[in-house]
Amino acid sequence: MSTGSQENKNDDEDFRVELLPEDYAQYDLSFKIIVIGDSGVGKSCLTTKAVKNNFEDYYQATVGFEFLTFNMKINEFVIKMQIWDTCGQEIYKSLISNFYRNSSLAVILYSIDNKESFEHAENWLTDLKSQANPDVRIFLVGNKSDLEDERKVSKEEGLKFKTDQGLDLFMETSAKTGYNARNVLIEAAKLLYSDYLKYLEANPQEPNKPGKKKKGEELKADKQKDQGKKKGCC
Repeated sequence: MSTGSQENKNDDEDFRVELLPEDYAQYDLSFKIIVIGDSGVGKSCLTTKAVKNNFEDYYQATVGFEFLTFNMKINEFVIKMQIWDTCGQEIYKSLISNFYRNSSLAVILYSIDNKESFEHAENWLTDLKSQANPDVRIFLVGNKSDLEDERKVSKEEGLKFKTDQGLDLFMETSAKTGYNARNVLIEAAKLLYSDYLKYLEANPQEPNKPGKKKKGEELKADKQKDQGKKKGCC
């Protein structure tokens, strides 16, 4: 599956990827993904397009956060991605910081037609690194690639930021056309799955075979534990 402008592809791995329904109940591995960035860059639109293949021209700003799941099978492992789509408004910054903890991977999103949102990526990265686990994986994603005529941030700028900051991947996407929307999550799952295999290799005493799958009620409990009291910005 093509991933367009992405960097850091795992070409050396033999991945057999199969997408599964959103309501698929059982899984072997679960990863928490947080999507952060300024308000209006399209976080909710992109995650909804990736998970549900749905896009709306008007999308109400998220208040607090929204929760989605994306399921796939990589080789013999069923993987459930727990996606936390956060708001980008300054007044919710303290709330968002709670979701940094225990995240396996963070997606920092900016819009290619909004230079300020790209400049603020460094602030989001600083906040993330100060509060997330030190081994959190980080993607930089430039959304709204369909607005090429209004582009304010070049691909080269995005790639340079990714390289200078030592991030794991840079990619451009479009929630409107679907370009690379799903590939962000697929590449995240592949990277985290690779990390898991490396962990098993370094810890041979750990169980290394799938089969003891968690079910829906256990996932619900995981969600409630992580979620707290808020329901939820774009």
